[in-house]
Amino acid sequence: MGRLFGTDGVRGIANKELTTELAYKIGRAGAYVLAGELKHKPVIIIGKDTRLSGDMLEASLIAGICSVGADVIRAGIIPTPGIAYLTRLYQCDAGVVISASHNSYEFNGIKFFNEKGYKLPDKIEEEIEAIIFGEAQGPDNVTHEKVGHCITRGHCDEDYARYLVSLGTNLKNKRIAIDCANGAAYKIAQRVFSDLGAEVLAMGNTPDGVNINRDCGSTHLENLQKYVVDIGANLGFAFDGDADRMLAIDENGEFVDGDKVLMICGIHLKNQGKLKNNAVVGTVMSNLGFDLAGKENDIQTVRTKVGDRYVLEEMLNKGYVLGGEQSGHVIFLEHNTTGDGILTAINVLNVLNATGKKLSELSKCMKTYPQVTVNAKVTAERKSTYQNDEKIKKMIEETEKLFEGNGRVLIRPSGTEPLVRVMIEGDDQELIETKAKEIAKAIEVE
Repeated sequence: MGRLFGTDGVRGIANKELTTELAYKIGRAGAYVLAGELKHKPVIIIGKDTRLSGDMLEASLIAGICSVGADVIRAGIIPTPGIAYLTRLYQCDAGVVISASHNSYEFNGIKFFNEKGYKLPDKIEEEIEAIIFGEAQGPDNVTHEKVGHCITRGHCDEDYARYLVSLGTNLKNKRIAIDCANGAAYKIAQRVFSDLGAEVLAMGNTPDGVNINRDCGSTHLENLQKYVVDIGANLGFAFDGDADRMLAIDENGEFVDGDKVLMICGIHLKNQGKLKNNAVVGTVMSNLGFDLAGKENDIQTVRTKVGDRYVLEEMLNKGYVLGGEQSGHVIFLEHNTTGDGILTAINVLNVLNATGKKLSELSKCMKTYPQVTVNAKVTAERKSTYQNDEKIKKMIEETEKLFEGNGRVLIRPSGTEPLVRVMIEGDDQELIETKAKEIAKAIEVE
């Protein structure tokens, strides 16, 4: 992974780590690399979430993009998957989103989509970085009539909303609670579900620039859980700041995570004959119950590295149509090219309508096994050598034998901290906690 781009674009504290100067350079380099060998004047669409720093970073990005001769369409506040969709709809050469997703307001980020609406592969991000760091030849400033210009295009959110509505079924007599995280979905989510006929009761829909994700949204479910029960809603949906992920709440106020959503939708698609290769893609962090539910329903479960970009890569390589993460990033590849929280909610509602079942009933398709994660603090050297330790290998093997197929051990170095994460799943909460601590302690000892 590069020095600027993480698993989901460039991210940092706005005006400290992610400065206007850096945004300008990212705009220039990104436009130059993504335009490639185009014979026409490139057009790049930009969207953002509700963070206070969004306007500032957008202005710098636009300046950088226009300085190399590309034009810009400003879509305004719109969910990340909306930009992925509009990039294709408007036949743009690239899309950019200014957002730090589920992070608090002081953070912001920049992520690119190519002309097909896909997040960039590592190789392209590394080319952009090389230009920013002066390690590769960059673009020249253009002058005169070649300078790019910026237009604000109205109705971008309406074009995206109209598409989402086209994918849903009649929600008359449905009462839905939504938590928009005071983020990019604060208007569009209510509009979409209302247009489908539902009674929609919203919270987290009064953004002020600094309250995005604050005690609301997919990272703070407790308020929505209570709200669903208090108002007698059929179910609830919580989005994150840029609305590319969704977590659900059933009618009893119980949490339904991304693994269960994947299995609910996967079983429904399989029953309709629409689940290509009878497979659903998850990650190494997907619960053990995800695999066992797949076996019970004759669905192959495939696992990738953590990150929805790796889920998408596997889907594209193997022709799968459904994949996602436990955190609520779910990709319905026949309808969009990235995780889409509102689209995921629509698909869950479509299953409810088709089956006549409540979400609590549907979620019984998968048992969630207790999961414990313990962090082992290590040196940089130990972080890469612990896996060669025979004592640790033996501890892992012995632990997995205890579970007899109903548990697993996952050891994963942190990508950003001097930690090795020990995750264990199994039926016995006390046992997995004890074993996770034992293995973590052994990893810490050199």
